[in-house]
Amino acid sequence: MTELPQQTLDDATAVLRSALAGDGDAVVGAFDEVVDRSGLAGAYGVAWCLAATMVGDPGPAGGCALDFPGIDEAGYDTRWVARFVSAYANRDADTGQALFGAAADDGLLPDCLLTLAGSTVATLRSRAR
Repeated sequence: MTELPQQTLDDATAVLRSALAGDGDAVVGAFDEVVDRSGLAGAYGVAWCLAATMVGDPGPAGGCALDFPGIDEAGYDTRWVARFVSAYANRDADTGQALFGAAADDGLLPDCLLTLAGSTVATLRSRAR
């Protein structure tokens, strides 16, 4: 994967700090600040960074299958996170960008990003156990 700019890493850290504190409004606010400064492309970079935090270094392109039990019954935001993280794990930036754009077009991107931040925090907490 290409290296992310320091600003993207700093923005992802701000999102994670807010998510770790359980402050959903601050998570959304942090993403809003990124969008104000860098547009949706900036928010996409932060989301991709959160996926990287969850997965770590992805394997070969197309070589990863993630198991999400009950995903078909889950809400839009949860299905979106599963697919977005899978796209990252498979080094499929085109699919990640398509998912991001679709959520924005559907007006559900803030919910998806909030769920992504929460999922990232849950992953970090489970690793710490």
